[in-house]
Amino acid sequence: MHSAVTLLPGLVFLLALWLMDSFKLVQRRSIALALLYGAAAALFCGLLHAWLIAFLEIDLRPFARYVAPLTEETSKALFVSVLIVRRRIGFLVDAAVLGFAVGTGFAMVENAVYLSELGAAPFMLWVIRGLGTAVLHGATTAVAGIVAKAMIDRHTRPVFLAFLPGWALAVTVHSTYNHLLVYPVVAAVAVLLALPALVVAVFEQSEKATREWVGAGLDLDIELLQLLTSDHVRLTRFGKYLGELRDHFDGGVVADMFCLLRLELELAVQAKAMLMAREAGLEIPIDDDLQHALAEWRYLRHSIGPTGLLALEPLRVTTQRDDWHRYLLAQAGTRTRWRRWLGSR
Repeated sequence: MHSAVTLLPGLVFLLALWLMDSFKLVQRRSIALALLYGAAAALFCGLLHAWLIAFLEIDLRPFARYVAPLTEETSKALFVSVLIVRRRIGFLVDAAVLGFAVGTGFAMVENAVYLSELGAAPFMLWVIRGLGTAVLHGATTAVAGIVAKAMIDRHTRPVFLAFLPGWALAVTVHSTYNHLLVYPVVAAVAVLLALPALVVAVFEQSEKATREWVGAGLDLDIELLQLLTSDHVRLTRFGKYLGELRDHFDGGVVADMFCLLRLELELAVQAKAMLMAREAGLEIPIDDDLQHALAEWRYLRHSIGPTGLLALEPLRVTTQRDDWHRYLLAQAGTRTRWRRWLGSR
């Protein structure tokens, strides 16, 4: 009973978040990886804290209030930050799910250590650890990821500044919770009332924005693709600009630029169509042509070169989520190949 009430609440809330995502932006494999990272971060922080306490010669109470929030929130936020920088997170929704998964993995290991050392403690302690501390770890990392992703989407520069507000908020909330632990029931109730409600509210708003973006973005991408492949493209801004580039680049390079623009639109359309199908409860199988398209995209970028890509910037017809689109499609392609392989067995 102690183990269940300590370890399960975080997992239940994580499952609820994942089920709330109608687009299924985050795959189960990614959630498992986030849980494993959170567990590893907890083990690392345990070793680091033992060393810091001896090195700083500090009592446990001030350490828990002022030092532990810094080290723990930094180690947890690192995983989500790397995913955002590498554009493996496309929306606030997946930032919330993966952030909460990291915090859940962290809390499970931390609570398991407490169980092994204080297994005979009163039942209320484990209720507080499960409903308070575990939810705190998940929610603070989710909030840090949400804020960082929102700042990145607003083109905050330099990039590292985008991660500071969410991290600072997570550290502040964590430190405040540890201050309230002199009244543990109050701390647990405050966490249960405030943080899950905040995460769910932001999650629902992001889900709505994602739905609007996918629908409007798909229509726009289709219109641009039709325009780009029509006979009248020479009369458009795209055609005129590409014509002007012939004065500065080889004709073959300009042709590759045209192909790259068209291919990026095609991939964007395919990714958005797949998301709309997922929202409807369908899973569109990805054929082998996707791998060829992604390989062609890499070849075209290499052929055009950095200078040519810079010259194409005025014609960017897709968004900063292009890399995430390709990552999403590549994930779906890998999943389809695995299903085929298992089916053949």
